Amino acid sequence: MGLLGQPLGYYDYLTFIALILLLAAVMALFLFIMGLPGRIAIKRNHPHAEAVKIMGWMGFLAVVPWIHAFMWAFHDAATVDIRRMPDDERDAIRKDIKRLGGDLTEEYRDPLDPDETQKS
Repeated sequence: MGLLGQPLGYYDYLTFIALILLLAAVMALFLFIMGLPGRIAIKRNHPHAEAVKIMGWMGFLAVVPWIHAFMWAFHDAATVDIRRMPDDERDAIRKDIKRLGGDLTEEYRDPLDPDETQKS
């Protein structure tokens, strides 16, 4: 017996499969958008990439923190931890980006280099 006392036909099963695929696509899009700020921050070698990534995942339900993480991912923060010298800070940022899965290629733009900041 199917819905409303009628047997389920071919198109009923096809409809269920289409709904399941649609739900899976919506979930995949949802997960892609949630992780977007973190991926952008890692790609741009942001010094606070891990914090942006966490804020992107955790802030999506409230929307406003996710928007802030998205903007923060594009912000060129020239932050220097005063406990380390600039060279040590640069090395620490590179190590963090590499740990997060980022790619440190020739397109790496150092946020601590004043010459690079004036060029852009």
